[in-house]
Amino acid sequence: MDKQRIRETVWDALEERGVARFPFPPHDRIPNFEGASEAAQRLTETAVWDAAETVKVNPDSPQLPVRRAALRTGKTVYMAVPRLRDERCFYELDPADLDDIEAAPAISNVADHARQVGPEAVGSVDLVVSGSVAVTEDGARIGKGEGYSDLEYAVLRELGLVDETTPVVTTVHELQIVSGPEGVVDATVPAADHDVPMDWIVTPDRTVETATTHTTPTGVDWDALSADRIDEIPVLSSRRPD
Repeated sequence: MDKQRIRETVWDALEERGVARFPFPPHDRIPNFEGASEAAQRLTETAVWDAAETVKVNPDSPQLPVRRAALRTGKTVYMAVPRLRDERCFYELDPADLDDIEAAPAISNVADHARQVGPEAVGSVDLVVSGSVAVTEDGARIGKGEGYSDLEYAVLRELGLVDETTPVVTTVHELQIVSGPEGVVDATVPAADHDVPMDWIVTPDRTVETATTHTTPTGVDWDALSADRIDEIPVLSSRRPD
């Protein structure tokens, strides 16, 4: 089963079983799910969360509770600008500078509250939280198919702001775990060299340390990107190797 068929199966199941949450439909996005807040709470009980002072979190709806929890506990949060459309491609949310911690990390509000910075201004990241459409218990992840999450990680890796020891976590519903006990897909997930593996999977009901054997990308896989793709993303076009 290829990645797109896995995506469609998971999106359909979330909708048909009534566990998808706004925004609707769950298709063609990182899907929001019933229990996202409980999954975020479970994440806050882990050692990797306690050890992190700076967290890079995806801007999608199911990880909004994660972003709020990070700010409440004094962590600095970085969110990518949608589609990496600016050279200053990250929003920096420092809780010490925010008047409204609850509103600030929502994607509809973040531009009004955050400082927009380039990747060099991010500094070292202690924890990466990624949204997923599907994930396997050995850490292979499927996003919505546009590749921005992996590119964000790759840019930070090239600058030495994350490395192979930086934990990468995803929060999902049990239905999203491929071949899991409640998963709706029984398949293997093909992994490309640029795919970022997950070290931890957190659902509303359990926490899985994947002990992944998938290789962590060491930077931008320039050979996998077309010239047009590089040109449309300023943070890549300005760093294109000669």
